[in-house]
Amino acid sequence: MNFWTDPLKVAADWLQGVFTSWGMNEVFAHVLVAFLGVLLLITILMVIDIFLVWIERKVVARFQDRIGPNRLGPFGLIQPFADIIKLIIKEDTTPAGADKVVYNLAPILSMMSVLIIWSVVPIAPVILSVNLNVGVLFLIAAGAIGTLSIIMAGWSSNNKFALIGAFRQVAMMVAFEVPMLAMLLIPTIFAGSMNMNDIIQAQGGLWYFVLSPLGALIFLVAIIAELGRAPFDLSEGESELVAGFNIEYSGMKFGMFYAGELLHAMTFGGIWGILFFGGYRFFGLEQVSPFLAIAIFLFKALLGYWVIMWVKYTMMRIRIDQMLVFNWVFLTPLSFALLMVTALMNALLQGAPVWLYAAGMFLSNVVVAWIALEVARSVSRKERQKVEGVAQVAEAHH
Repeated sequence: MNFWTDPLKVAADWLQGVFTSWGMNEVFAHVLVAFLGVLLLITILMVIDIFLVWIERKVVARFQDRIGPNRLGPFGLIQPFADIIKLIIKEDTTPAGADKVVYNLAPILSMMSVLIIWSVVPIAPVILSVNLNVGVLFLIAAGAIGTLSIIMAGWSSNNKFALIGAFRQVAMMVAFEVPMLAMLLIPTIFAGSMNMNDIIQAQGGLWYFVLSPLGALIFLVAIIAELGRAPFDLSEGESELVAGFNIEYSGMKFGMFYAGELLHAMTFGGIWGILFFGGYRFFGLEQVSPFLAIAIFLFKALLGYWVIMWVKYTMMRIRIDQMLVFNWVFLTPLSFALLMVTALMNALLQGAPVWLYAAGMFLSNVVVAWIALEVARSVSRKERQKVEGVAQVAEAHH
């Protein structure tokens, strides 16, 4: 074993040897090395988060025919650091009547809910963090902390607008977690495991996007809603709520919410890549070097992040009632129907050749999507006829 084939293992063994040579207990040395590893991961994620600010501002500038940051540093690369300095030196205010403990704890929990997700994210064949056998369920549990932080922020701020924004956001997150969880079970069915690394390894020959394109699309819609990004950014209806649940936060407390949102978007882009696009695998290149595997994973994560940005800066915000009706009346039944069809087809096609299995799964997705669109079209037609009928009656009375 050398540094280029398993860098973390070599570095950890070397550090543990150094600590034990200083007379430290072996167990304490192991715990300290693990702590330093977690600290390294958080530091890397925070550095990536800083540059995500620059990336997002550049991308939205291209979408809107602008230049974006271009003053501080080459291509404006130092602009995020100027923003951080601005947030640090801003006055730290706490609203009168706020619950100070809950108010100050909320942004910390918001950031923590994103960081702990990375504890089960495999970024290379030899860099698995915690190889948890129920990693898929851990994602949902970690996301619940983010939901809790939002309701804590809105309630503790002693502001009606913040409270309404928190209620909106939590209602949306709870609603769209149902189809998201259903779609998380589809890769679990294909791989026969809830372990994230097992799901990646099972996609050696065929990405699950090919087997379940509709599942990948529903999962994408659900994670955009979970992030609270347009067209699902109802917590930030500027004409109604200004900034929503975090309106009373200033300085770095507001910055933690904002940084958590950006990192969450990239994290979900990476999870989308793991579940449906093979994670760090790409035609065997991941076996060349763990550094190449990390680059492949980050590329897929950033590609997913770009798709999320593309949707955000293209589509208009929809009303809260329309959004919830869309979820409970259309997306949730569709996700459960797709899950049942996938489980049935998987049982029927067990032992079939790969091409037949893939064709059967793909065609079943096409059929489910076609039926769902026909049902939606029929309901929309009836609703439109009813509205037009009411309008004609009203016109006749006039």
